[in-house]
Amino acid sequence: MAAQPDGGEKPFHIISPILESLPLSRAAGTKVYMKLENVQPTGSFKIRGIGRLCQEAAKKGCRHFVCSSGGNAGLAAAYAAKKLGLPVTVVVPSTTGPAMVRKLEELGAEVEVSGQVWDEANRRALELAQTEGWVSIHPFDHPSVWQGHASLVRELKDSLETKPDAILVAVGGGGLLAGVVAGLHQVGWQDVPIVAAETWGAHSFHAALAAGRLVSLPDITSVAKCLGAKTVAARALECAQECQVISQVVEDAEAVRAMERFLDDERMLVQPACGAALALLYAGRLQRLQREGRLQTPLASVVVVVCGGSSIQAAQLQALKNQLGLE
Repeated sequence: MAAQPDGGEKPFHIISPILESLPLSRAAGTKVYMKLENVQPTGSFKIRGIGRLCQEAAKKGCRHFVCSSGGNAGLAAAYAAKKLGLPVTVVVPSTTGPAMVRKLEELGAEVEVSGQVWDEANRRALELAQTEGWVSIHPFDHPSVWQGHASLVRELKDSLETKPDAILVAVGGGGLLAGVVAGLHQVGWQDVPIVAAETWGAHSFHAALAAGRLVSLPDITSVAKCLGAKTVAARALECAQECQVISQVVEDAEAVRAMERFLDDERMLVQPACGAALALLYAGRLQRLQREGRLQTPLASVVVVVCGGSSIQAAQLQALKNQLGLE
């Protein structure tokens, strides 16, 4: 179902399905609802916020978008640009696979490779954005992006009979987290805890929470490249002051095993970033948080945001398993 206009043009995202998952519920020991953002146009939640930011920029006279992204945000920007009839340049790090570059080009984007990690690609994107008429579309650190992502929580409010006892999200740069917090404020659910999942080697939010300030990881060593911002958005840290945000970090192997189990259980293939959130359910992290008194007992229901991911294929899942020595 198409989403309704939010005080302006019709958005580019759809109202995504919310389904109860029996296998995830069994694993977690509580009722688990999946918010299926993997069925959005371009395959992830990113179209919510990026679409909104692009629409706003176009209204203000933008003539050319530029976005730094190793994948999902770039795809969302390319999709939005195509809808708006505007050119877009997507700057990707060298770790971006050829399949993703091809997808971007098929949507009409000009792709430029710059740097080894997202942070370096973003520096190049900001240089390009100095060109007159060009506007930088930040993949996660912009209030319009957060407002766009907040629509996800408003849909949960409309769909669920009662509010969940926790919402599970993956954290990369912090845009989805910031959007979920904005949405919780909008619907009066500020007391719902958020469990924020990262993988070791892309744990910039966890590191910042531990230090009480923004810190930069020396490098992104996780296979979850979509979680790969060396420094999280400042807004993500503020979110931890406004709502109960519980940071959880999983091993790459746990995230990849969760991808495989989810494929068997729900017949959907997701990226390692999404696998990190699913691993919280499969690896018993909710039960551990209950034992530690950080989540209530019993939990009536939880929501996991299946954030999606378009840069994953069966062969890549097998390659990840080989890389991590998983059978």
